[in-house]
Order: sequence, then structure tokens, then C-alpha cells
Amino acid sequence: MRLVHVQLIQGPSLAAEAEAARTATAVTPAHRGDITDANGVVLATSVDRYKVVGDPVAIEDFRGAGRVDADGRKVENGALGIAQLLAPILDEPKNELAAKLVGESRYRVLAKNVVPQVQRAIADLEIRAYIRTDLTSRRTYPSGTVAGSLVGFVDEEQAGQGGIELAYDDLLAGSPGSDTYERSLDGLRIPAAGQESVPAVPGDSIQLSLVHDIQWKAQDSIDEAKRTTGAEYGIVIVQDIRTGELVALADSGATDPNDRTTSAVAGGSRAVKDVFDPGSTGKVVTMAAALEGGYWTPDSRFTVPYTYTTPNGQTFRDSHEHPVERLTLTGVLAQSSNTGTVQAGEKIPLQTRQDYLYKFGFGQPTGLGLPGESVGLMPPADVADWDGRTQYAVLFGQGLSVNAMQATSVFSTVANGGVRMTPTLFKGSTSPDGTTTPAEREPGKRVISEETADTLVEMMETVTGDEGTGKNAAVPGYRVAGKTGTAQMPAGNGWTYMASFIGVAPADDPRYTVSVFLKSPHSSIFGGDVAAPVFSEVMGFTLQTMDVPPSEREKRRLKTEW
Repeated sequence: MRLVHVQLIQGPSLAAEAEAARTATAVTPAHRGDITDANGVVLATSVDRYKVVGDPVAIEDFRGAGRVDADGRKVENGALGIAQLLAPILDEPKNELAAKLVGESRYRVLAKNVVPQVQRAIADLEIRAYIRTDLTSRRTYPSGTVAGSLVGFVDEEQAGQGGIELAYDDLLAGSPGSDTYERSLDGLRIPAAGQESVPAVPGDSIQLSLVHDIQWKAQDSIDEAKRTTGAEYGIVIVQDIRTGELVALADSGATDPNDRTTSAVAGGSRAVKDVFDPGSTGKVVTMAAALEGGYWTPDSRFTVPYTYTTPNGQTFRDSHEHPVERLTLTGVLAQSSNTGTVQAGEKIPLQTRQDYLYKFGFGQPTGLGLPGESVGLMPPADVADWDGRTQYAVLFGQGLSVNAMQATSVFSTVANGGVRMTPTLFKGSTSPDGTTTPAEREPGKRVISEETADTLVEMMETVTGDEGTGKNAAVPGYRVAGKTGTAQMPAGNGWTYMASFIGVAPADDPRYTVSVFLKSPHSSIFGGDVAAPVFSEVMGFTLQTMDVPPSEREKRRLKTEW
């Protein structure tokens, strides 16, 4: 009766339990794709590593059986014997290792990130029934701090946790495989038994638009500027005007993703996270609206006092006290006059003022897709709700906030003949079989006419001339157009400043936009003093590295005074 019960009634369930007990499944991790710069320089890659795992329950039955250890001593039974064999390979004291091998657990991690040479030495011990090595992966960043804040990092499971690693995790990760098989009591695979294998699918490698050398130069220059000016931090962006691709995106004090002793690597790039008033760089939007709407021309004349009171009783002043000046619209931009800009903007309807802010990308995602991005803050959507001061403050870059990428995009749009290209870091991907897929590009959106854009570039050239606030941004051999900025930022119970310079070159055939931002500089709060020299250095290096020929045509000299 018992035999019938066991074989006929309990037979199927007992057989299933036995099969489950001798069946093992090993997960094969997928190789994570590389991250490279535009020229193939590796910024992130994965290398094979192993995790050493012990089975304390099984180790109780280990017998030395006459074996000797590396010192020629007899191998003991149990945990001490395994420790005798394994400790020299793992470079760990035998007694401490033996203590880890005792207990009721069936899975105890003894070491992580073990290199293949060590794994092979463990395999040669032939103790797989007690100690196994699981294939894992370790992410390394050969370029260290170069683009470190931008590239991001992965966790222990090799999942993207910041920066590019997180933004493109779906492409990079791949799919893990599995290997299911039956094993004997000593842990060895049973050759004749059933087995099922699902191969791992490696992730795609991705190519960024960054150029390693320019990224390094941008980081080095902004680090030096932070040190010499006493600024809290700095940002540099280099953008290809024609494509929208970023050639460099640098934060001062960039972290090394290989160093996980601090949480700094998880911080991300300030270029999309931090927001601030655009300040005087925002005057370019006002000038674009004024020219495009036909409200003014570059030669339009203004009488510009140090302070100016609008019809609704709001008083504005320039950054420096000065006598009444007679400036053209070009001169207002060159001198970065708030009072002159307000006078020019009075003709522009409120709705048009708001429309141009949105046309140039303010208050919207940049398109970079980086974690932690802020779209900034805009005045109320209904211009009827704008207060009496905001309606004028937006004309010279106050009353709203943007991130560094949004501010940079304005200048790239103007320099691209008035067509706004979506900023991007992604150049394309390569599958494991070598198939390359270029990034899909959104068509550009026209913001202003080509004629208006060309005129505005010529006006911005006066900013970097002897009569402008950005003469320190000059690059020998190249025509440069740009704008200085000094924007207020809240700080505790008071205010601090973001000093900036954003410019394009060569102005006669624009190729690149470079923007420089320094928060709370101590040596000077003005962008022309602290940010413009950094622009000159980075732009000059970029033009030479990318083999851009010097300017050949002389610039048209617009009148700044009347």
C-alpha cells in the first residue's frame, strides 16, 4: 500500500521536487554598451568581473582527502579546508575567511569585482560544489573627470543612475541571458540531462556629439576661472550652430564616475538643473522682436538716461551711472542699457513679448533629455496677469528664469539664420552586430527671418568691439558676436549674481556658440570682466581644433551713437 501511494499518488510531485532540487539557473549578464565621444574616444565601457559565492551548508561536507594547500600543509575538512585553499587567492586571512564559510546560508558573497585571472585560479581548485564564481560586469570610465558630471554612473546591477547612463539606459543595457541545467550532488553539470540556454543580448554602444579635447579644454578653463574669480561654480557650453549638437558641456569641479566614495557623481550637470534670470543676454530676444516686427531698425535713435520711468510709474536704471546718452538701437545693445531696452520694448505688445520668449525655447524642455532638467520659470501664461513691472523687466532678462542650455540656444538660433535646432548630445548608436544607426534629427523651426537674424548678428558684433561691454571676448583672426550678462539670483535672504557671456564665431559664417556662466564671482559681477575671457579661450581652442578658417570679410560697422 505504501509503495503504491508513493509511486502512483505522490510520484509526479516527488519527481518534480527532485528535478527542481537538482536544477540550477545561472543568469548571464548582458554586456553594457560603450559610450564614446564624436571621434570614438571611450568615455564609459564595461569589463568582465566575477562575484565569488560560497555555500556554507555544502561546505560542512567538504573533505580534504589528502590535498595540500599552497604552503604544502594538509587541507583540513569543512570551512577551514576551503579557507586554506581559497584565502591566498583572495588575499584574505584564512581565519577570517573560514568564519564567513560557516552557517546555515546557501548563498554567501565572499568577494566582488574579481578579475578574470583570479577567477581562473579559483576554477583550478575544482571546488565548484562549494565555491562558485558568477560572471558580472564592472563599469569603468577611462576619461575620468572629462565629461564625468555628464556621463553619469551605474549601480551594482549595472543600471544607469545618472547622466547619459540613465538617459540612454534602454539602449545601453541590453537583455540578460540564462542557462538552466541539472546538476549532480557535487555541483557539476549532468551532461545527458536536459538544459535550456537563452543567450544574453549585448546593449548598443552610443556615440555622443562631444569632442573629448574640447570638453577637456572647457572644463580646464572654467575650473581656472572659478579659482581666479572666487565664483561658487561655473558652466561652459559649446554648441554646433548648424546641427544643434553639443561639442562640450562642462561644469566646474567635474566628478570622476570611477570614484563612488561620495554622492557628487549623482549630482548631474548644472547646465540643465540650475535656473537663473538670463539678465542682459535676454536683451537679444527683445532686439529680435523689435527688428522682426518692424518696430525699430539698427539705426533707430534713443535718448538714454541713467534712470527711466515708464508710463505706468515703474522706474528702471542702468548698471552704471552715466549722463544722458544718444544711442542707436545698436548702441543700446552694445552698451547693454536697461533704460534704452525698455524704451525700445515699449512699442512691442505684451503678447508679442511673451510669444518671442516661447519661440526661443524659454519655459520648455531643451530636448537634451538629461535627468534633473528644469524648464525654468515664466511669467503668467495670460499676459493680462502680468504686473506693472514684469511687463518691462522681461525686456532685459528679468522676471523669468532659464537654464544655461536655454540661454545658449537663443544665440545659436540667431546665428543659424533664425532657425532653432533642438539641442542634442546623441549622435547615433551601434548595435552588437556593427550596424550603425544615426540619430534622428527634428527639422529646425524658424523663429525670425534670415534678414533679421543677420542684422542681429551684426548688432551683436558691436558688443565685442571697443565700444561694447564684451571686448574681452575677442578671438584673434575671427569675427565674434555676442552679449554680456549680469543676472540677479536669490541667495538666502539676499541676492547674488550670475555673470555670463554668450557669443558666436566666426560672425561672418557662424559655426559655434560658446556660453560661459559664473555664479557669485568675487572679482567682478560683470560678464564682460569674468566670463568673456573664458569665452575667448574656449572659442579660440574650438575653432582651431575643428579647423575653422579665419574670417575673411570685414564686418559692417553699425552706428552706436547719433
